[in-house]
Amino acid sequence: MATAGLGQFLAEIESRGVKDLYGYGRTANWFADVAGLSVGEAGAVVNRAIALNPTRALDGTEVPPAAPATAAVAAEGLVGDERIDQILEILKKLPVDTSVEDRASAEKILADLARDAGPRQLVDAEANLLAWLDPDGNEAKDPEPKEPRREITLERRKDGYWKLTGLLDDETGARTAAALEAHAAPRPVDEFGQADLRMKCERMGDAWVDILDLAIACPDQPGTSGYRTLLHVTIGLDELKSGLGTACLDFVGTMTAREARLAACDCLMLPVVMSAAGEPLDVGRLRRFVTPGQRRALNIRDGGCAFPGCHRRPKNCHAHHIHHWADGGPTDLRNLVLLCGFHHRLIHHGDWEVRMAADGLPEFIPPQYRDPLRKPRRNTLHHV
Repeated sequence: MATAGLGQFLAEIESRGVKDLYGYGRTANWFADVAGLSVGEAGAVVNRAIALNPTRALDGTEVPPAAPATAAVAAEGLVGDERIDQILEILKKLPVDTSVEDRASAEKILADLARDAGPRQLVDAEANLLAWLDPDGNEAKDPEPKEPRREITLERRKDGYWKLTGLLDDETGARTAAALEAHAAPRPVDEFGQADLRMKCERMGDAWVDILDLAIACPDQPGTSGYRTLLHVTIGLDELKSGLGTACLDFVGTMTAREARLAACDCLMLPVVMSAAGEPLDVGRLRRFVTPGQRRALNIRDGGCAFPGCHRRPKNCHAHHIHHWADGGPTDLRNLVLLCGFHHRLIHHGDWEVRMAADGLPEFIPPQYRDPLRKPRRNTLHHV
């Protein structure tokens, strides 16, 4: 009963205005000073009093309590402060569009139940009331997504190799693994019985190169516009023809002239004339060696890597000049053949040879140590 009387008193002070009566900004602050409580403890008492007792609006009209049924049970001394606070919290969770009548019915159910029930029974009652008043439930709100953590570090070592390290979130890591695995399958055993002896880490590294080639060849790729290589030739033509010397690739590092010949098969070439002191004297026009139309024709004719036994599709291939352009070879279909990265390098740096047969299709001649008769071979996998 004393608690009920205190609540009525605090509600009255809240209505009249504690600032005008006692010079405090909030009723809770005044009550904390008077009762020797913390502001938090006093605030809980004041909030409970306002919810259980009528107050008055600014114009003097009476504002009914938010929980009159609970107030009646509390006045009888049948519920304590913890159950009252639990009921008030449940009432706050009711849908905002709940009618006055439904809210009153819900509050009466909780107040009657609180006479004999414990906190667990009130929690169950809360679930039942919410299911009754809001059968569809509140729309699930997705939590604010966290920015995924992704880190890539690429640094060039003194020996010319590049060290790649990184950290990927779970989704990006899974997608990266799937993309690499798709390109890292071992090469089939060739007709000479030669198996793919690369370790998995090496196959994954080669797969990374394939994925880069695909990305660079995309027409929407920023900076490349679908060209696999933009080669700035900063060595003399004689060095490039002989394969001796070094070249500068896109002004970010050096490469051997031998590697430049390989890269120049299917690229944009930007000739740069240098002085003896290394000063650029003239920059020529960009020259596209293999046109988009020629590339489409090659894709149809070869169907993929033309090397015997290779399964790689056209998207994974380069257009190789059979008679290199630096040696006067023309860029036309009878001098071009599709090769994957591995076999492109094999033709440039190995002992295999490629030529165009009389019927206009490419054929490959193995080195003598592989076949003493050096019988020409073709890839028949793409046109079964």
